[in-house]
Amino acid sequence: MTVHNTKSITVYNSILRILVPVLCGLYITTSFGASYVYAAPETRDYMAEAEERKSLPIQTDDYKDWPAGPKIGAEAALLMEVRTGAILYSKNADEKLYPASITKMLTALVAMDKCDMDEQVRFSQAAIDSINWREDANMGINPGNSITMEQCLYGLLVGSANEVAYAIAEHICGDGNIAGFADLMNEKAASLGCKNSHFITPNGIHDENHYTSAYDMALIAKAFYSNELLTKMASTVSYHVPQTATQPKDDMIVYAKSKLHPGKEYAYEYLVGTKTGYTEAARQTLVSCAEHNGLKLVCVILKEEAPAQYTDTIELFDYGFNNFQAVNIAENDKKYVIQSLNFFDSGLDIFGSSKAILQMNKSDYIVLPTDATFDETGSSIDYDNLKPDEIAKVDYFFNDVYVGSGSIEAAKDEHPTFDFSSKTELEKETTDDENVMIINIRRIIMIVLAIAAAIIILSTLRSLIFNNSRRRRRKSARNYKTPGTKNLNWKGFLK
Repeated sequence: MTVHNTKSITVYNSILRILVPVLCGLYITTSFGASYVYAAPETRDYMAEAEERKSLPIQTDDYKDWPAGPKIGAEAALLMEVRTGAILYSKNADEKLYPASITKMLTALVAMDKCDMDEQVRFSQAAIDSINWREDANMGINPGNSITMEQCLYGLLVGSANEVAYAIAEHICGDGNIAGFADLMNEKAASLGCKNSHFITPNGIHDENHYTSAYDMALIAKAFYSNELLTKMASTVSYHVPQTATQPKDDMIVYAKSKLHPGKEYAYEYLVGTKTGYTEAARQTLVSCAEHNGLKLVCVILKEEAPAQYTDTIELFDYGFNNFQAVNIAENDKKYVIQSLNFFDSGLDIFGSSKAILQMNKSDYIVLPTDATFDETGSSIDYDNLKPDEIAKVDYFFNDVYVGSGSIEAAKDEHPTFDFSSKTELEKETTDDENVMIINIRRIIMIVLAIAAAIIILSTLRSLIFNNSRRRRRKSARNYKTPGTKNLNWKGFLK
């Protein structure tokens, strides 16, 4: 009887050993299976989304008599003329989107404001540890090493090195003070006119509170590509950081990622510079600059799929260069050119000059559609926020769309038609003759004029002394006011 019970228990235990794992497995599958399916990452067709975005409205297409822009897959895009600030193409320009590594353009602008290019930047352990070395773009520098700020900016803009951005922030604001550097970034952005941006990181690594817009990035790019050194960096395809005592590596080379560069798959003939960006959330971003036919354009692409960020940019550049023209203001607008007036005539104009006293800056231009003329523009005059040499600014509009501005300034002295300092053929032939004396005619004329002026002044004083009383001379001196342009009320005069 005892033996029988023992066998029964043994069989029972064996069955339990088999059933328990099976039942547990069934329980787990039944209980958590639905959660597991729910938590699985959603498969998205990003290319289909980009195709759908081609149907989104293009704001500049609503402008009267404005060339229709290309339909592209980017969520937002903007084409701006750098020197005038005129917007040629706009699609969702104010939408807040993630910039990714094009953030580094703003980081570079802050560094240019705050640092000399020969300053040594030390890379802390925190800077090295701030990135994922397997996934994030980096320069490969070791903790404790130092390179110059200029070399850092090459690493930042050519290689898009994320740890370099962190090191620059620490160099300017102190170890670990990335928030302080973000404050500087936001201050700089605001000073450029950005209104839909907020920056958290110096390198653009994803953060939900780190965002910008196509228009704001165009303003940043406008400032960036107005800087000669930064433009040079953005046009560089590869850069080698040389070995030094503070940087012992001899193979530190960074390469540009943009395929718009010469020799690359989407090389663009008129390219000035370009900066790429990508994160999973931001998708492809790209900011580029090109110059052709007197126009300098910046193109911003946000939230696109590869390789369309390049084809979108090329389409927009071609659209800008083929459909718009630069029109010189001074050659077309004479309303604000003021010739010498009677009350400026002192009677001492020996050579009878009648040149303008006010003129438009001869280098200013506006941007118009190729089939439009200057006569079709309207203008308004502005006296606010002027540069020291400006008297007023004139803004120009084509069908109420801003297309550029020109400066009214005092006419500058022109060089005389005849150059008294140049040598004649006779002088050239006789300069080696020691017995020949060369007369400086200009100096003689100046001396004669000075003597004549002195005589006139002495004669005038003598006349005053003998023909006027002391009281009348004092009264005349008190009431005398030298005529000149400083006494004019330009605001009323230039209406």
